[in-house]
Amino acid sequence: MKKLLALSIGLTLLVPSAHAAPKAITAQVGSIYSAPLGTEGIIQIARNSIYFQNTFNKTSDIVITARDLTNTQTWQTTIDSGLDEVATSATFDAQGNLWLSGAASLASAPESYTPINGIDNPDMVIVDSPNSLRSDLSQIALWKIAPTGELLATYLSVQASTPLITAISISSSGISLIGALDGKQFLLSSSLTGVFGKVFYIGTSKTELTSVVRNSDGSSYIFGTSAETLAGKKVAGVRDGILAKVSKTGAITSLVRSSAIKALRSWNSADASLFLTGPVVTGKTIESAITKFTPTFSPTWTTRIPSTGDSIGVSGGGNYYVALTSKSTIPGISNWKPTSSSLIVLTFDSKGVIKAAHSFPGLVNPLSLQFTRERGVVGAATGSDGLVSIFTLASR
Repeated sequence: MKKLLALSIGLTLLVPSAHAAPKAITAQVGSIYSAPLGTEGIIQIARNSIYFQNTFNKTSDIVITARDLTNTQTWQTTIDSGLDEVATSATFDAQGNLWLSGAASLASAPESYTPINGIDNPDMVIVDSPNSLRSDLSQIALWKIAPTGELLATYLSVQASTPLITAISISSSGISLIGALDGKQFLLSSSLTGVFGKVFYIGTSKTELTSVVRNSDGSSYIFGTSAETLAGKKVAGVRDGILAKVSKTGAITSLVRSSAIKALRSWNSADASLFLTGPVVTGKTIESAITKFTPTFSPTWTTRIPSTGDSIGVSGGGNYYVALTSKSTIPGISNWKPTSSSLIVLTFDSKGVIKAAHSFPGLVNPLSLQFTRERGVVGAATGSDGLVSIFTLASR
């Protein structure tokens, strides 16, 4: 009996779990702002919220709009090369430059990169990407935009088929892109001057990559879900969440599967601190797993919250924030009893204890969540009408 008790205690310590708050938390009402009509992506850079959308005139173009803390437009620019281009993900660098990634149609004489200068005048989860792109959009594209809105450069990499970029991450060592190409998931690196490396495929169509974090040594952390053996690790559930580190040469150096028997699991969002969120679906039970990992993929703390499965997380200011869609009560939140799926943002302390909650009436599905020193937590979500709105925790 003593041996069994010791084993039970040991297994509990291997996967630490956050506990509910010691007293009930009352959900406060956050602030909601309108986004430019047609917004498909948003990223917060210092004091500016940067929105992008794909439009069609004579060609497919990208319109970028910057708004300040008062939601006043500060600049707007359009990326229009005369050919077709589509943006699907965004990030920013230490200098405050915006980096968009996506696909572009083939120019008459393409190279691995093509710098373009001089367009006047506008500044990540990551929002929903289109399911497919046109077959003639056969180049991976990177666009670098200055904090004041000028297009500084365009870098292109020709592919044999249409790429779909789902996430981008940048560090002092370069840029990491993940997405789908030839029906498979891939990881691709680029230098900060647009010199692209080799495409590394990760699994088959049974794997889906959702998030990437670029490290200063050129390696990358990648996250997502998989229903196939990867790096010698077999499937334990129906689908497992995956965390992997990939060297700059494209080799998977470590991989951890997050699984449950007969469950569908995925890690849908991750930030540079290795704070992850994602759905756990077991039968009719749906929860959002929320976990802070160490660089060796050991959980520091973890918890699960009843949800519809949609969730995005971010860390900042010593706290951890999760935006999720819920249609049931949440342990520790005293006044949260939605009659339909609704958006709520939970704030956790460094030990994984809920310390605050904010509701956003009318919003449903979280699209992105970010933290900046200047504005705190800023997110994007769709409402029941399908339109994108911006939300913050601060009151107006």
